[in-house]
Amino acid sequence: MPELPEVETVRRGLAPVMEGQVIVRADVRRPDLRWPFPDNMAQRLTGARVERLRRRSKYILADLSTGETLLIHLGMSGRMQVSGTSVGTFAHEIAPLVKHDHVVLDMENGARIAFNDARRFGAMDLMATGQEAAHKLIAALGPEPLGNGFHADYLAERFSGKNTPIKAALLDQGIVAGLGNIYVCEVLHRVGVSPKRKAGNLSRRKIEALVPAVRAVLSEAIEAGGSSLRDHRQANGELGYFQHTFRVYGREGAPCATPGCGGTVKRIVQSGRSSFYCPQCQR
Repeated sequence: MPELPEVETVRRGLAPVMEGQVIVRADVRRPDLRWPFPDNMAQRLTGARVERLRRRSKYILADLSTGETLLIHLGMSGRMQVSGTSVGTFAHEIAPLVKHDHVVLDMENGARIAFNDARRFGAMDLMATGQEAAHKLIAALGPEPLGNGFHADYLAERFSGKNTPIKAALLDQGIVAGLGNIYVCEVLHRVGVSPKRKAGNLSRRKIEALVPAVRAVLSEAIEAGGSSLRDHRQANGELGYFQHTFRVYGREGAPCATPGCGGTVKRIVQSGRSSFYCPQCQR
C-alpha cells in the first residue's frame, strides 16, 4: 500500500494541473471501489473548481468550490494518471481509457486525471469542507509525522507502559499517521532500535532520536518520488527511486549499511508483516 511519501508525491504531481481548475466533466465508470461511491458523485464533481489539494495521512483531499471536499485513497494499487498536459518536463497526450480506469476527471486546462485501480481497494468520498476530521477514515488518526504535533514529549506519553513492539507502535495510525512498513523499518535502523523492542522500554534518548529520523526518512523519500516496489507511479507516470537507498528493507542477507557494523540484515515476521533489521546494531 502507498505510504505517506508516495501519497504526498502524487499530491504534488496533481497540484499543478488540478488546483485552480474546473472539472468540466467527471466520469464515474462503476458504482464502487472498496466502498460505494457517494450518491450523484459525477454530478457533484462536474463544474466544481479545485481550490486546493491537501494530504492527511495516506489520503488526498481536494477542496472544491462547491463547499465539498473530495477524499481520495489509493488503496493497494491505485494510481492517479495525468494526460493531456505537461507535468514537469513531461508532455502527455490525452490517454485512451483503459481497463480499471474507474473515475476520470477532465479539467478545463485540457488535463485528464484517471483514477486507475486494478485491485479496487481504493476509495473516493465527498464530505463538507472543513469536516474531514470527523470522517470515518480520518477521525482516529494520530498527528502528522512532519507536523508540529509529532514530538518527543508526545511519543514518550504514547509509548509509556506500552508492551507492544516498537514496530507495531509506529505502525499504529492512531499514534502517528501515515507511517507504513517500509519506512518504519528504515527509521528503526537509523536509530539503532530493534523492531522487537517493547515501545514502553524505549529510552528517552532513543525517543528523541526517533522523531528527527522519522522526518528525515520521509522527507528524503518524498524528494525521491517515493518507493516503487510494485504499483506506485508518480503522477507523470515515472517511478519513484527511494528504494535504491534502502538500508534494510528487502535486503535480507545483505551486509548492514552502518559503517563498521559488520552485521547482516535479517528478516522476521511480525503481525503478518516482514521486518528487516540488523541484529548486530539494532538492539
